[in-house]
Amino acid sequence: MTSTASPHLRIARPSRDLGAAERFWVDGLGLSVLYRGEAAGPGEHDLVMLGWPEAAWHLELVGGEHLTVAPRPTEEDLFVLYLDGPVEADLVTRLERAGGTRVSAGPYWDRWGVTVADPDGYRLVLSTRGWSNA
Repeated sequence: MTSTASPHLRIARPSRDLGAAERFWVDGLGLSVLYRGEAAGPGEHDLVMLGWPEAAWHLELVGGEHLTVAPRPTEEDLFVLYLDGPVEADLVTRLERAGGTRVSAGPYWDRWGVTVADPDGYRLVLSTRGWSNA
């Protein structure tokens, strides 16, 4: 397999409520809506793609009345952002106001950051570490 040094990464997840999930990721974390689509019929689903426009990744959330699978997050379904510095208290407050719930992700992540569950229960870890020392 060959790839560029930084291929684009898509993380796709089902959501019970796309509006609530979007508020968490956009109003709470500060991601942008990169694309939005609505189901045109059976077998399709509503979706919203979120991310930072220049990033090499995006988060795709799917939902709507035609969604065939419900979110089933586990304690190990982590979306980790390495901040390489402290987690600002106002960021955690914004995430909570946007529908997030602060949770423990175990001793390692509790030591190295803050974990907030999104409205579907998936966990966002804001790590104080940098990627090179993770």
